[in-house]
Amino acid sequence: MKDLIVAIGLVFVIEGGLYALFPHSMQNMLRLAIDASPESLRIMGLVGACLGVAIVWLMRG
Repeated sequence: MKDLIVAIGLVFVIEGGLYALFPHSMQNMLRLAIDASPESLRIMGLVGACLGVAIVWLMRG
């Protein structure tokens, strides 16, 4: 459970850092996401989730 909370905290740190350091770029990315089709967003989400699982699996074994 502790690892899950740490992982969620890291997500907030990374997301917050991106918005703080690159606010205009993040706005542009959000506009692109709004204009994308639901199918494209679903595929990007699945690819990201699979990549995350693969990284955790490789690092945690």
